[in-house]
Amino acid sequence: MANFAPVRKEQHQKLKLSKTRDLAHVAGQHIVPVTAAEYAQASASFPVVLVKNPDSERYRSVAMLGLEAGENLYFQDEKWTALSLPQSIAMVPFSLGMDPDKENTLTACIDLDSPFVGEDKDLALFEEDGKESEVLDNVQQALGRLYDNERMTENFIKELEENDLLQELELNVALSTGEKKKLVGIFTINEDKVKDLSDEKVIDFHKRGLFVPIYSMLGSLSQVNRLVQLRNQVSETKVTGVQIAPVGKEAAQQA
Repeated sequence: MANFAPVRKEQHQKLKLSKTRDLAHVAGQHIVPVTAAEYAQASASFPVVLVKNPDSERYRSVAMLGLEAGENLYFQDEKWTALSLPQSIAMVPFSLGMDPDKENTLTACIDLDSPFVGEDKDLALFEEDGKESEVLDNVQQALGRLYDNERMTENFIKELEENDLLQELELNVALSTGEKKKLVGIFTINEDKVKDLSDEKVIDFHKRGLFVPIYSMLGSLSQVNRLVQLRNQVSETKVTGVQIAPVGKEAAQQA
């Protein structure tokens, strides 16, 4: 389990990072967070969808890495095989957390139990004189960009909700054993409702650049076929078909 702590010169002046960091920590993750700013690039590799937190009605923006829990089809033979790497993965072993010394302020935190962190590693977080290193400065800038992108994504999802543009999907997966599995709780954008937007709303969305993430998300659904291909390359139990449909309707697409 991660052990995050705010990065502090007093406690962490001798702390260093590994020069090379593998992605073994995501080997069992079937979804990972992705921001709206990443949709265009991510759509070339993953299905990008929304899911709801189990303990709230809040949507999360994620990339699908597998067809079932615990399955990451993009991490094979200790290598990441997708064309892009989501920011949320790239930032490990860092994250943003609340600053215990400043009210309502976020600060860079580091996972002290990460195998990429230790006094015997390669890249110093602080110089000998206590000044923040270029490595730490770059990390803080990247975390700042990620935070900004996450806030933008929250606003984007809010816009979709307020304009009633979301719909729930189900994925019906047929296996070579005859077994059938159904994936639910997946949300995407209702393209028909996008087409029905008023001219005024279309102009507004266009000026604010909202159609880029909208159509990137819609186009990314074709990457379900990629998940099927990857699954069939590594599993003896083959996927013989996938049907994608809005909940309550007949299958709309078949892989």
